[in-house]
Amino acid sequence: MAGRAQIPNKSSALIAMIADEDTVTGFLMAGVGNVDLRRKTNYLIVDSKTTVKAIEDAFKEFTTREDIAIVLISQYVANMIRFLVDSYNNPIPAILEIPSKDHPYDPAHDSVLSRVKYLFSTESVASGRR
Repeated sequence: MAGRAQIPNKSSALIAMIADEDTVTGFLMAGVGNVDLRRKTNYLIVDSKTTVKAIEDAFKEFTTREDIAIVLISQYVANMIRFLVDSYNNPIPAILEIPSKDHPYDPAHDSVLSRVKYLFSTESVASGRR
């Protein structure tokens, strides 16, 4: 299948996280965390002291690492770097926006949901269905 992105064929691929401390801690307790030999982690805990630049750098790093298959990002954090999230268009790693304890999920701001709605509206128009 030429042209399709391949998930790394190691025994497993990682899930990266960019979220608040409670969300990251919950996923770490579920076994998602990883620290490699260079002491790099697959998560960034965002708090009031975290700069937008640090969030951008983590997003860029996680989306270019070959060992990461999914990047989970709290929606309120994604809103801080919305231009990066919306412009990202590779299938792997997949970007999934998730709610956090203090910030409820708003489907109007979810870039993946927006793309799906656009895709279905385009298909509906193209096929003559509404």
